[in-house]
Amino acid sequence: MNKTSISQIIDEIGISKYTFKVYLLVGLTLIFCGFSYMIISYTMPQMAAEWSLTKVQTGSLASWSLLGLMIGGMIAGVISDRIGRKKSLAIFTLVFSLLTFPIYFVNSFEAFAILRILGGIGFGACIPIAITLMAENVPTKNRGFFTSSIMSFYVIGWVVAGIAAIYVVPAYGWRVVYLIGGIPALYAFILLATLLESPHWLLGKGRENEAIKVIQSIERVAKGKANEYAPGCLVIPSPPNKVGVSALFSPGYRKTSLTLWIIYFMGSVVIYGINGWLPTLLVGKGYGLVKGYSFAVLQNVFGAIGGFVTGYMADIIGRKTNSIMGWATTAVSVILLGVASNQWQVVVCGALVGFAMNYGLSGTQPLLAEAYPTEFRSTGVSWAQSFGRVGGFLSPILAGYVQQIGVGFTGIFVFFAVPAVIAALMAIFVTETKGKSIESVNVKA
Repeated sequence: MNKTSISQIIDEIGISKYTFKVYLLVGLTLIFCGFSYMIISYTMPQMAAEWSLTKVQTGSLASWSLLGLMIGGMIAGVISDRIGRKKSLAIFTLVFSLLTFPIYFVNSFEAFAILRILGGIGFGACIPIAITLMAENVPTKNRGFFTSSIMSFYVIGWVVAGIAAIYVVPAYGWRVVYLIGGIPALYAFILLATLLESPHWLLGKGRENEAIKVIQSIERVAKGKANEYAPGCLVIPSPPNKVGVSALFSPGYRKTSLTLWIIYFMGSVVIYGINGWLPTLLVGKGYGLVKGYSFAVLQNVFGAIGGFVTGYMADIIGRKTNSIMGWATTAVSVILLGVASNQWQVVVCGALVGFAMNYGLSGTQPLLAEAYPTEFRSTGVSWAQSFGRVGGFLSPILAGYVQQIGVGFTGIFVFFAVPAVIAALMAIFVTETKGKSIESVNVKA
């Protein structure tokens, strides 16, 4: 019997209607995630005034959801590797939605913090599952684009949050935007009804017949007809010696995991710190609420563009070079924003920062998804992102402290440039994965 791998079948199909179906379904989930996360950045000034918060407390408003993101990432991989990508994505979408809209009713800093931690668990879990789903459902030669650019949808959610805040907050107050954040609860059921389970995951669980049915469904969507596959025709990769969290630090994966964790940590310090504080910094610099918010929205528009461009480049120049270039450019652009002295310099440099830092972080996604075998791929992605979000959690608080000691507008951006330089240097040590099929990831655990 001639045997074939799932990657060979997907590569033969190529980019199809099914590819874009998954891309859009997962992407819309990330738009909702991005909205729920970023809306805090556009309500920080109002909440700080209403509750008489210090700079450090104000910075922590953006950090509580990062703590939830970290917890969500830690559990998402294990759960996704156990019960499947589809169910996990739908469950965690429901979680973050149902824990966002009650913020409308909170009247204290403490109640807000609790709800943001719990809601953050939901959208923190969705992100690594989304990356894994894309890696397992697209052709090998295009995997860099799809696993990188899918994060652009998350940034589009930031843009939507900013636009909603510009029109809703001045007219109706800051609380209403959190009601809007509860809408994705309905979308969770759409995911269950329309998304297919990853055939790689099914095969890894010994469920070959189900994997074949999914492959045939993919072929029907893509080509209008399906091939026949006899039982035993699919190549089942040799299982790793270890799975789960312990496999990430087994001898074969230890260096890879540490390198990726540090890159993601430093990248999160930059991106979550700047996005958490930028609207408030611009308002404080005298640009006014609407203008300050508009500048931040523009930055995120270019951030989304950066996510698409980095995916395209990752499949051309390779993941490693792409990552180094992204973080080095981020460091330079952050410094330029810090020394911007007029409105147009702020606009141009802010757009460049948005483009570069999202280029860097999105360009890291293929490295995560392609570093581990199917049996613990989602665990690998989620734990790297969770460790990174420790940096994201600390960054807004540390940035608030740095401001309190009087470094000024320029000094705060110098603070953000340092981790970008470290991320670029660490990317030198990653292993290139361009062109490797999912099954060809070396089983080293």
